[in-house]
Amino acid sequence: MNKHFDISVVVPLYNEDESIPELYSWITRVMNANNFSYEIIFVNDGSTDKSWDVIEGLSANDPEHVRGIKFRRNYGKSPALFCGFEKAEGDVVITMDADLQDSPDEIPELYRMIKEDGYDLVSGYKQKRYDPLSKTIPTKLFNATARKVSGIKNLHDFNCGLKAYRKDDVKNIEVYGEMHRYIPYLAKNAGFDKIGEKVVQHQARKFGSTKFGGLNRFVNGYLDLLSLYFLNSFGLKPMHVFGFVGTLMFFLGFLACLVVGGVKLVAICNNTPAPLVTDSPYFYIALTMMMLGTQLFLAGFLGELISRNAPNRNNYQIEKSL
Repeated sequence: MNKHFDISVVVPLYNEDESIPELYSWITRVMNANNFSYEIIFVNDGSTDKSWDVIEGLSANDPEHVRGIKFRRNYGKSPALFCGFEKAEGDVVITMDADLQDSPDEIPELYRMIKEDGYDLVSGYKQKRYDPLSKTIPTKLFNATARKVSGIKNLHDFNCGLKAYRKDDVKNIEVYGEMHRYIPYLAKNAGFDKIGEKVVQHQARKFGSTKFGGLNRFVNGYLDLLSLYFLNSFGLKPMHVFGFVGTLMFFLGFLACLVVGGVKLVAICNNTPAPLVTDSPYFYIALTMMMLGTQLFLAGFLGELISRNAPNRNNYQIEKSL
């Protein structure tokens, strides 16, 4: 039988052997000062240093509070969070990075906001950052776009690693690929729409170097956001987008063909010379539009068939049942 905890702290990490002991001591100090029952789940994402040895040592000395998950290779932050969420048993789940840039001193207030203020999710906001400009400027652009697309206007830092969740929240969202950046959006789509924000302290990295992926991560972040938007908007009804656009293109192409043919017929009736229909570039443009429209319509139809046969098509989030 799983033990009950007030708080589960999920810490995904990659090559952070120097910072893990200090982070563990800091979290433990905060938890004991506030009389929380807790567990700390370290998820070792394929580290090549001694991170797992450190985690094993901490677990041996404190088996009641320290859990560990070790990946055979580096999968990324989203899979690490997914596995940590599956293992978490606390009423409130806190996530933070292992690089000591997230302060465990924020935990009591985050816990209070979930339990007393009734938030489903509280995201940290590092208003004052100690990162280089190469990281902060793309982050600001990314967050502005994420607010616009997701409709969550009150969040300024979607990608902040320090977040608090209600247990039901993490058990009902699937974090995959690189979607950890959009957990608030995933939560909103799952019906957990009471999302708050708390200004948190950001500290300069004490050990090692940043794992920030630069331009590649920035571009991939936008692509993931677009994917999530379209999947949420049209994933269950692909015909609504592909069928509409396909029908529109076919209709416009058909009208263009009628215009090209009509011009030719008028010329014939008036006994005036006119080029062959097949000599007109507009004919081929119209024909291409009709072909593309047909293909888009068929894509929407096939997507609809796949959606109707999906195994999770009738999985709904039910909060209460009497």
